[in-house]
This record gives sequence, C-alpha cells and structure tokens, in this order.
Amino acid sequence: MGSPEALTSAPLVKIASSLHRRRLSPVELVDAYSRRIAASADLQAFITPPGERARQEAQRAERRLSRGESGALVGSRILRNWVPSNDATVVARLRAAGAIVFGKTNLHEFAYGVSTANPWWGVARNPHDSRRSPGGSSGGSAIAVVAGLCAGALGSDTGGSIRVPASLCGCVGLKPTFGAIPLNGAFPLGWSLDHAGPLARTVDDAGVLFDVLSGGDAGRKSRRAATRGLRVGVLQGSIVERVQPAVSRQVDAAAAALRRRGLRVRLVAIPEMQWTVATQLVTLRAEASALHARWIRARPRAYGTDVRTRLQLGSLVAGADYVLAQRMRTWIRTAMSHVFHDIDVLLLPSTPIAAPLVGERTVRWRSGEEPVDGALVRLTAPFNLTGLPALSVPFGARAGLPIGVQVVGQWNDEARVLAVGRLIEEEAPTLPSPASGRGN
Repeated sequence: MGSPEALTSAPLVKIASSLHRRRLSPVELVDAYSRRIAASADLQAFITPPGERARQEAQRAERRLSRGESGALVGSRILRNWVPSNDATVVARLRAAGAIVFGKTNLHEFAYGVSTANPWWGVARNPHDSRRSPGGSSGGSAIAVVAGLCAGALGSDTGGSIRVPASLCGCVGLKPTFGAIPLNGAFPLGWSLDHAGPLARTVDDAGVLFDVLSGGDAGRKSRRAATRGLRVGVLQGSIVERVQPAVSRQVDAAAAALRRRGLRVRLVAIPEMQWTVATQLVTLRAEASALHARWIRARPRAYGTDVRTRLQLGSLVAGADYVLAQRMRTWIRTAMSHVFHDIDVLLLPSTPIAAPLVGERTVRWRSGEEPVDGALVRLTAPFNLTGLPALSVPFGARAGLPIGVQVVGQWNDEARVLAVGRLIEEEAPTLPSPASGRGN
C-alpha cells in the first residue's frame, strides 16, 4: 500500500480508497501530514497547523471505519482571537462526508489580495521556488495541496483567489457557478462576487469535493460525460494580448490536445471583456468597503497597509458609479451568454504570467507596465463578475514554474467543465516536483 508519508502526496480518491479498505489508518495519515507540515514550516502554508483535535477526529474516524461506516477553512489581526461557535456549511458538509478538517491555511488578509503576503501570519512561499509568490488569496491552500500537506483544501474566490494560486502553484482549482456552494458561516469580501470551491491534486479530486460541498453530483456525472464533438472556443482579443509567450504556447498546446481528442476547437472573441476589469474593481471596492466600514474607521492600523489602502479607496466609490458598474455587468453577462450559444466551453490562460517573485510589483510588457496584482486577476475576475463556473488545470511550465489553463463553462455546467478539464489533465506534460525547485 505504501507508507503513510508516500500517500500524503497521492490523489484524494486514492487516499480515500486506502482508508476505506483499511489499508491506511486515519491516525497514521494525520500524523504523517503533521510531520510534513512541521518540516515545511518555511512555506508559511498554515496559520493553525493540526493539533490534538485533529488526532482525536482521526481516532473517531478509525472507530467508524472499524464499524464499517464511511462518508463519501480569514487571516486577520482584528479577528485573531475569534473562534466560531458553529462550522460554516462547507466545513459541516466535509465533516459529514467523513473528512478530517485539521488546520487553517494562510491567506491574504481578509482574502483581499493575491499575494498571500500576510502581515500578521507570514509571507507564504511558492512550493516550486521559495523566492516566488504562491498567489492568493487562498495561497496557503494551494501550497498545502501541492506540497503534500493535506489531501484537498477549501478556498474562496472573489476575483480569482482559487484559480490564481492553483495556476501559480500547479494544482487544480474550481470556482463553481455563483451560489452553487453555500457561503453560510464564511466571512464575506464582496457579497455579489464571492464563491467557495475546492483546490485539489486532480480533476477527479476536485469533482469529488465539489459534490460534497454543493450537495450535487456534477463531479460524478463528469466522469461519464461524452466529450467528443464538444465545441471549444479559444479566447482571443485585447484581454489576452498581454500574456507571457510560454503561457500562450501552453494554451495552444492544450487546445491542440483537445482537438486530437475529438473536440471542435475554434477561436472566439468577446470584445465586452475589455470592460470586466474596471467593472469588477468598482464592484469589489464598494462592497468590501461597505462590509468593513465600521472597523476601518475605528481601527485602521489593525489592517495591513495594502488592505487598508484598498478599503479606504473603496469608500470613495460613488453610488452612481456602483450602479453604472452593475449595468455594465449585465451587459457583459449578456454578451457571454450569447457566446455560449456557439460554444460549450471557453479556453484561456488562468493567469497571464507564471509565479512572480515575492514583492514584485509590476509586469513589463512591450506595450508598457501592468501591476502584478492586476495582471494576476485579469483573466479570472470576469467569471466572478458573471458567475460562470471556471476551472484551472496545470498544463506545462515556464522555467520550472507551473502554468494553468482555464476552462469556463455555462452556468451550472460544472460537469462539462470538469470533463474537459480531465482531458486536458490527461494530455498535460509532467510538472516538475515541488521539492526540486524549493529554495532556488
């Protein structure tokens, strides 16, 4: 069966099978993860690592398995001593399915940023190269999955916070349709943009977790969904003009692989997407600042500099501007719905760049410079704005750093998105081991 240490880097479905067949003990597995987390402390993946409660949960799981029973996570200073009295719905559903929820992963403060350089809990590091950013806001979750510190992880996604770290670290990240996974008990950032979803090692793992979190069966359906003849649109236009050549080549290679597998691939343009960045920015700034209005006035120095600045700028957004952004949002959503009359899934990069250096502020293009944080969410935020399901799948690398390809589908069509993502995964070049790039 292999040692527990070896299985810590295995797909979730394989780990679950080993547990179900009694070839692996839950206690052994939790202990193995705890040892790996302690040995990887330099990655700053966890705020709260596994403790005695996790081991107790593992012991209870072991007793359930012996009886033949089995089941199919805000990085802030302000809330540092806050312990919720109840589980969020997503956590409760994971526990009900037999999961052991054993730690809090590091994230950008209040999930309002894409670097996971948390001023209170440490600067998280990319598992392929500790000089580089893991992305965010759910950076700790992506690190933990890729470095073999957990079997799967939860993330939140308001502008790309699941797909950005999945792309930069080299794992699978799913942002489902808006509302598909309940957010009860989760701390919000932008009420009309927030999503929750899984980060996992494989598309199958992401599908299993999505079914648990959503209470549906899209993941199961995706494993038997027919893909031959599906219409794939590869995004063209101004929004994808600023993309590193290596990233463009991998998207083209993924499209070619899908064509070989019998899918119909063609280029598509959505001119309205050029307005998504501004529309998303106005919407998020206004909603986040409204949420934090009392705290930012009373305790501004309790926030890190970058988050404090964003919240203060958001308070300057006029009501008329917010209303105009929502009108523009409806226009963009309508344009995308028209595109999906002619295609089944849309293909584009998850991020236009591979992992930047920690602290790097700008990306240089032939046409000028772009802020790193703006670049990282440029191709993910449109699908928070519209609520479309989007999946990031690792496909190739640039100088040893993973590249993510993004598959976007129609509303509530996660099964087809996962099915196409699985084909891409099957055709993907082998990624370098995370350990091979550590500390370079």
